[in-house]
Amino acid sequence: MAKVAFLGLGVMGFPMAGHLVKKGGHEVTVYNRTAAKAKEWADKFGSKTAATPKAAAEGQDFVMCCVGNDNDLRTVTTGPDGAFSGMKKGATFVDHTTASAEIARELDATAAKAGFKFVDAPVSGGQAGAENGVLTVMCGGAEDAYAAAEPVIAAYARMCKRLGPAGSGQLTKMVNQICIAGLVQGLSEGIHFAKKSGLDVQSVIDTISKGAAQSWQMENRYKTMNDSKYDFGFAVEWMRKDLSICIAEARRNGANLPVTALVDQFYSEVEKMGGKRWDTSSLLARLER
Repeated sequence: MAKVAFLGLGVMGFPMAGHLVKKGGHEVTVYNRTAAKAKEWADKFGSKTAATPKAAAEGQDFVMCCVGNDNDLRTVTTGPDGAFSGMKKGATFVDHTTASAEIARELDATAAKAGFKFVDAPVSGGQAGAENGVLTVMCGGAEDAYAAAEPVIAAYARMCKRLGPAGSGQLTKMVNQICIAGLVQGLSEGIHFAKKSGLDVQSVIDTISKGAAQSWQMENRYKTMNDSKYDFGFAVEWMRKDLSICIAEARRNGANLPVTALVDQFYSEVEKMGGKRWDTSSLLARLER
């Protein structure tokens, strides 16, 4: 059992922090920007809340974090009353936010100077993966930092791997989102084409999903897509945030991402249709306007 703080209790963080108590058996203190959400979590899991990230981090062996973006991450780490000012020597900070590789390297350097460890550890698997404790966790950081964090992360991970130094976890998450963007657009076009051709979509997917076209997106999203239901899964506005990180990184490293850039524009059209909070499979709705 370890003493753990968790910062950020959104749709991902709330169940992840819960697994630390129920599955991991850890002593957990939580912080959330909206205090009522922290109280709701504490009442459910019988744990403690803290009024600030700094207060949550004080005396903890591990501090886990899952917030919205780079700015949110800076606020809860190095901002006024940020967690970094409360971290004890030798502790480990694990960031599950999908953020830039740049901020991961920045926070790693700050942590090293202060005498504690840092791991960037973005996740994949969505809300369902968080609730079921089967997330894929992509990590960057020093080997000793990862080795310390891995047993704690195991409470909500099906797959956890170190990919390299600080920033490598975020870069791997970018690869993940780049791949998903193309897959969802391809699946959307396939379903759209099948409908226009007068084919039975379920029969088509039952057949082709047994071959080379099979994907997680196909297995888990085609039914809701076929029914024009887009209220399950990762929201378009968050996918656009992630793709903007990918595109910005590509400008820095020279990678060519023509499909990713195009799909990002398609998502901007979905947002204009009122689909900001629809899930990412709503690319099909754009084709069916």
